Amino acid sequence: MTTMKRVEIAGRAIGSDAPPFVIAELSGNHNGDLGRAMRLVEAAAHAGADAVKLQTYTADTITIDHDGPEFLIKGGLWDGRRLYDLYQEAHTPWEWHEALFARGRELGMVVLSSPFDTTAVDFLETLDAPAYKIASFEIIDTPLIRHAAATGKPLIISTGMARRDEIADAVAAARETSDAGLVLLHCTSGYPTPPEDSNLRTIPDLARTFDAVTGLSDHTPGIAVSMAAIALGAAVIEKHVTLARADGGPDAAFSLEPDELKALVEGCRQAHAALGSVRGDPSLSEAGNLVLRRSLYAVTDIGQGEVFSTANVRSIRPGHGLAPKLLPDVLGRRAATNLSRGTALKPEHIKVGKSER
Repeated sequence: MTTMKRVEIAGRAIGSDAPPFVIAELSGNHNGDLGRAMRLVEAAAHAGADAVKLQTYTADTITIDHDGPEFLIKGGLWDGRRLYDLYQEAHTPWEWHEALFARGRELGMVVLSSPFDTTAVDFLETLDAPAYKIASFEIIDTPLIRHAAATGKPLIISTGMARRDEIADAVAAARETSDAGLVLLHCTSGYPTPPEDSNLRTIPDLARTFDAVTGLSDHTPGIAVSMAAIALGAAVIEKHVTLARADGGPDAAFSLEPDELKALVEGCRQAHAALGSVRGDPSLSEAGNLVLRRSLYAVTDIGQGEVFSTANVRSIRPGHGLAPKLLPDVLGRRAATNLSRGTALKPEHIKVGKSER
């Protein structure tokens, strides 16, 4: 028998037997405005998200200011941009973090962040971050994973672009350092990701292979892929959010607007509730309709001693009579009493013994 895996973050149980844990990722969609960042946190709370997530880095902690071709992005959403310039634009200033953490907590949300180097982990510890998210691009940075795990906080690790051996290395680094809990997020690091590249069947495979709570970091347009992931056992859903895609921003093109985030939260919870459990009996919502199923009825007046035949007995709705499967046993038997048309056939209506046909 397998043990139900669970991780706890800030008192919130996370696992396949708990409601989905929905994380709203702010990323760079604050567009350099603290007020907008605050409104994003508030919009995420009003949409019903369980958590809001920041990213903790500066351009100088994630790269260097360099014009070489290796430091230019080729292709995709950010084609032609220098790494340094993109991260300078997209980063969330560290001096904003305390206020954003405080506002999220006031609104009843879990607030966490992705640290991109060890100094970010140390800084987030001063804010009592309840968990750490390791981004897909950092999954190969096992010293960072060990440093984050050493805080004794749970880790959420995205697996985008990673080979199975690289995921195994990251899991080992986390678990060798701490037993505080681990969540693996299946992820396709395309921005945006075509739905057909999502390969959601990886989610239960990750759970089996690494004996871990699993989820999805989703960069596809819309919410359908995330809701499908719930059916495959995803316990965590992470989506980028923006106030309005039309406002632009580094991640706006693949981010959800507040009304879409609300629909995602509601849809994921409904999808999880719909999973229920394996059953072999009628559910409560079906019970009232059992009487509308077929059963055996007299469809003509039948006299005492008359032989039951396909002309006077049929399987019809409603379901107050004998089960339809008994029709072969009834045919050829004799009526024990007079029966009027529309009488539900009962055992006492049938004479013991079979008549000659």
